[in-house]
Amino acid sequence: MKTHNVEYTTFSGWVDPPADILPGLTGDLTCDVAVVGGGLGGMSTALRLAEHGQDVVLLEAEFCGHGASSRNAGQVAGAPGGDLQLLNLLYRKKMPGMIRLAEHAAHHVEDLIKTHGIDCDYEPTGNCFAAVSRGQMGRVRRVTKILQRAGCQVELGTSEELGIPRGFLGGMREMVGGMMNPGRFTLGVRRALLGSSARVFEQTKVTDITRDRGQVVLTTPQGQVRANKVVLATNAYAGEWDITPPRLSVPIWVIEVETQPIDPARLAALGWTSRSGLVTQHNIMENYRLTPRNTIVFGVRRLERGTTYPLPQKEPDPSLVEELAEAFATRFPALSDVAIDRAWGGWIAIASSWLPLAGQIDDNIFYSMACNGHGLAQAPYVGSLIADLIVDGERHEDLEGLWMKKPTFPRPMMMGPLGLRTIWAVDRFNDLVNGSRRNARRGSVPVA
Repeated sequence: MKTHNVEYTTFSGWVDPPADILPGLTGDLTCDVAVVGGGLGGMSTALRLAEHGQDVVLLEAEFCGHGASSRNAGQVAGAPGGDLQLLNLLYRKKMPGMIRLAEHAAHHVEDLIKTHGIDCDYEPTGNCFAAVSRGQMGRVRRVTKILQRAGCQVELGTSEELGIPRGFLGGMREMVGGMMNPGRFTLGVRRALLGSSARVFEQTKVTDITRDRGQVVLTTPQGQVRANKVVLATNAYAGEWDITPPRLSVPIWVIEVETQPIDPARLAALGWTSRSGLVTQHNIMENYRLTPRNTIVFGVRRLERGTTYPLPQKEPDPSLVEELAEAFATRFPALSDVAIDRAWGGWIAIASSWLPLAGQIDDNIFYSMACNGHGLAQAPYVGSLIADLIVDGERHEDLEGLWMKKPTFPRPMMMGPLGLRTIWAVDRFNDLVNGSRRNARRGSVPVA
């Protein structure tokens, strides 16, 4: 696969930055509720609060939608994220609630699209846990049983039955959710927010969060906001202030790339009739999806942990793009001559428990963090639930399942550089073994 002349960007490959970026805060102001962070979680929180008639201010360091909200693969998940076998082992009683949250979150996104008339190429195709080997197919079968037992709407099948490319043995499709252009969706939510009563300040980095006389004080380079309540919706960027609980989330850098446009006849020959997004069953997944512009977006495969705050602006490492290209050629050999057009990346947040979480710090600071790669659907839904909690004083049952009684978090396992490298090496070893077995069945591996 060709990787020369790739466009590398520090933003997203889905859309350009908005042309109407708002000026930063200058001077001091007060409000009832302040939201820190203008991603999908923060924007949805502020929008819902404004709809409730609350006096709300949102502060965003860059522009709304600048982070992972615009940079992901655009797969609206209808099932929980993470290692579902491990989560079932550790949190079996929570599984029905996790599934209910995931499905409600996907439907919430669909409602946002309809309510605000957001043109984001949404396709309710569901997404597939796709197997590239017999071992992965066994894992898919086990996960399917776990999810079906807990009430999740999924179906198991071969690649032909599921309408996914023939290079995959089969998989499990989520019946809820689908695909979208996340950049256009995020800009649509931003447009709805700017049309509300919320006061939005972009280019406004919060440098400190303190308490004073029962209020929370947000300090920025050119002013302060005094609020009765604050919502931290900063996800991977959560570790910059002393008030943030230690180890609230682990920042992880992931990348996505997009091919050049592919002849529709060649795409049709893949047998990808469902157009469902694909997620492989490696320990660190590979994701693949079609777009309306006849390209394929794919990514992840390797994770890089952030170690210092503030998190840096980054471009993808060309060696990682090359590795993703090699994986693409393995999964889609008929398209191995297709060139990569662009590459981008973003910071996501992983929780030490691998569960999405929300909670409070004392009485007047709320947080929701670490959707573990499923934030496109879950972040806006959880944000709206936190807004309802602030107004009504009652936690929705979906929020109750995430709620942390105390903001204390254990050290994350296997999330250091050595651990992530080890997980990647295990995936590559399994790929090598499975590739050797396939070649042996074809008679192409000589016998010593």
